Amino acid sequence: MVLKKILLIAIGGSLGANARYWLGVLAKHYLGDEFPYATFIVNITGSFLLGLFLTLISTRYLSTNQGYQWAISIGFLGSYTTFSTFEYETMMLAETGNYLGALMNAGLSIFVGLIAVWLGVRIFSIL
Repeated sequence: MVLKKILLIAIGGSLGANARYWLGVLAKHYLGDEFPYATFIVNITGSFLLGLFLTLISTRYLSTNQGYQWAISIGFLGSYTTFSTFEYETMMLAETGNYLGALMNAGLSIFVGLIAVWLGVRIFSIL
């Protein structure tokens, strides 16, 4: 059972890390790097997906299979979301004098992230 858990988390983590990397490449290519767009997008979509998924597994859909929770919420979303990167990039914006960018990154990430979690929960609550 422990080996299965480790394997499911590892698979999910590998997929989440790659999704984060490729989203970062696309965000930098299309949006530039003046603002930490990739981290912002990852944290918002990760918040949404976590709210959606945890609501999904706590309801009738997946509540009997804990393997999904290990692979998706711990593995995939654990490696996909980037709170420590968010903190570092916010600090770097402030240290380079971009105080407005730092405040926007922190404020919007928290506010829009909470809305994304709420939307994820609500979508499966109404089904």
